[in-house]
Amino acid sequence: MPRRSNAVGENFESCRYVSLREALEYFGAFIGKTESANHIKPLHWYVACRLVIEGGFHPDDVWPRPPFKVTKKRGELQLEFAPELAHGKERTVLGGMKTKDVDVVVSMDGIGPVIAVSCKGVTGAFRNLTNRMEETIGECTNLHSFYPALVLGYFCVIRANREINVGALEGVAMDAEGPAAELKKNDIAIDAGGKVVESLIRFHEALRELQGRRGIRNDVSRYETIALGLVQPTGTDVGEVLADFPQADSPIRIERFFQTIYARYEERYVLAAPALKSTTRRNEWSTASPLFAQNLQGLDEFPELNYEPRLTDD
Repeated sequence: MPRRSNAVGENFESCRYVSLREALEYFGAFIGKTESANHIKPLHWYVACRLVIEGGFHPDDVWPRPPFKVTKKRGELQLEFAPELAHGKERTVLGGMKTKDVDVVVSMDGIGPVIAVSCKGVTGAFRNLTNRMEETIGECTNLHSFYPALVLGYFCVIRANREINVGALEGVAMDAEGPAAELKKNDIAIDAGGKVVESLIRFHEALRELQGRRGIRNDVSRYETIALGLVQPTGTDVGEVLADFPQADSPIRIERFFQTIYARYEERYVLAAPALKSTTRRNEWSTASPLFAQNLQGLDEFPELNYEPRLTDD
């Protein structure tokens, strides 16, 4: 897939229309301080845009607001590219203990937040990951305590630093920033033999136990779904997700994330509440939508999608 040099840029004020590969390329190759969260914001944009195009949620209901608008023609809803309507704001959600600014939120008038996704990008210090689980569990418990029906997802990507890179980077200053800095042992994700390090395996197992919440009376400290991926940080395949970790049968592979979100949403807000269907039913977009025609033209402004739009039946 050709790169779009203008896809991310350095302006993080507004949500952009990006592909997963573009978001993860930026994360993998990011140079700078991660405290700004700029390394992971393109992933926020990807999630928000996908919830509209594939999920069928109205862009007005999604935070950060994607660069789309909806028009109705001949009884069908059409999506159009509208970057002037986009913003990059987070949505503040009430919790049982405190308010929380959540990375991506779908919130509907008269109902409140129905979907929330927390995105985390980890570039190093992998031995400390399991020590951070308390924070992860606390966020989930806080939000579910106030909104037990909220469909809550956790999308975590980790930079796949390889041990072989250490020798190649000898002499680089210890205080250098980004993927070109000298790798410390604690920052290695894949050892010299090509195996994922033990700390990441333990982290994977811990996340497995944190996902899979099905009903609103289930454990509030469990997420409805979790995604975990290792991202290539260098070379021609920068931004690619490693295919063999997590293993194919893992419930927290990225490929399963969005479909689980949609399934839990349908169960709670559509099937269980038929009187609210006019509000909660997910939209289907017209095949004549200008957005999809522009996507097919391969223009620079429009990414190649790795998912199918939610379209009306022909």
